[in-house]
Amino acid sequence: MVEKRSPKAGTKAVWAGEEKGMWERSTQVPVVHSVSFGYDDLDEWLLVGQGRKSGHIYSRNTNPTVRVFEEKVRDLEGAEAATGFATGMAAISNTLFTLLSPGDRVVSIKDSYGGTSKLFLEFLPRFQIEAALCETTDHEEIERAIGQGCTILYLETPTNPTLKIVDIERLARAAHEVGARVVVDNTFATPINQTPLDLGADLVIHSATKFLGGHADALGGVVCGPSDLVGRIYHYREITGASLDPMAAYLLLRGMKTLHLRVERQNQSAMKIARFLQRHQAVENVYYPGLESHHHHDLAERQMRGFGGVLSFTIRGDFEAVRDFLPRLSYAHRAANLGAVETVVGPPAVTSHVECTPEERKAMGIPEGLIRYSVGIEDVDDLIFDLDEALSSIAR
Repeated sequence: MVEKRSPKAGTKAVWAGEEKGMWERSTQVPVVHSVSFGYDDLDEWLLVGQGRKSGHIYSRNTNPTVRVFEEKVRDLEGAEAATGFATGMAAISNTLFTLLSPGDRVVSIKDSYGGTSKLFLEFLPRFQIEAALCETTDHEEIERAIGQGCTILYLETPTNPTLKIVDIERLARAAHEVGARVVVDNTFATPINQTPLDLGADLVIHSATKFLGGHADALGGVVCGPSDLVGRIYHYREITGASLDPMAAYLLLRGMKTLHLRVERQNQSAMKIARFLQRHQAVENVYYPGLESHHHHDLAERQMRGFGGVLSFTIRGDFEAVRDFLPRLSYAHRAANLGAVETVVGPPAVTSHVECTPEERKAMGIPEGLIRYSVGIEDVDDLIFDLDEALSSIAR
């Protein structure tokens, strides 16, 4: 008997969640806009409502289109279960508020996404939940903080926007020794480049708005992990109501069909662009884990399969130079997004950390003159020419 081959990521991105027959033999996932689902048999209705039989009752809870999206991400991350959300921040906040209670303690890093950082600095303390934010690359400091008490270890790697790398396996081991759960934001890496569950994480979070969808036309988030934990987070979400819209789920599903192709292209292009920027006289620093000069390049090489489609850099002249540089780019949206098929560019002050004050950004180690550059799928030679023209213009 021939053993069935396990499909690779590129095949999963196309087929996962879609193996079963769909409505009227359609080959594409239908968008089910129905708010509710009817039952003639009260006993069957009751079984579905109690979760003892598969089916749907009300789209705030579950929806057929959303379910396929959840299954696709679940399969790509190698998780037991997944549940979708209206946005990435809904996924993050619902996860934290599900698993934390007054008196608990979160250990995290200073370089997390601005919205996540606001949860740690502003919202969780209102519920008597302590957040210890450590130097991102100081693993000894993070381990000490874990040893002083930890309910959840929350990590993001690569970080947004400085592209620092955190050792998931090492820190997960330290967290589990004190009974803490490990949550990893995998938005930048995507499951094509990194699968945190394989490295010891308990839960993986994505802003599906970014690379998963890839076309900047749908908001969404998702959490993947063990059935018991995801079930608790799902229950919190179904009651608080941050549900993923079925049309958004459809758009995310359509985008995910090309996830593997897009990310492979963006990995390659980002590497070439990072090397070009590193040599340019107008550029001070380049932050990209694929570069040998990156502080944790060896770690990135060990725990990632690709280095991602986002890089950041600083140019000579600080924020005034950034103000002059950005309008000179022809092939980049100046916008607060990333992971799209088009290149997107902007400084953290108006993108990832717009919610934070200059003082808060400084404390996180984010220079005001930093530029985050999310590489699209354009021809890389055109992107490099575009960057060279803009950089040379401000240098003159």
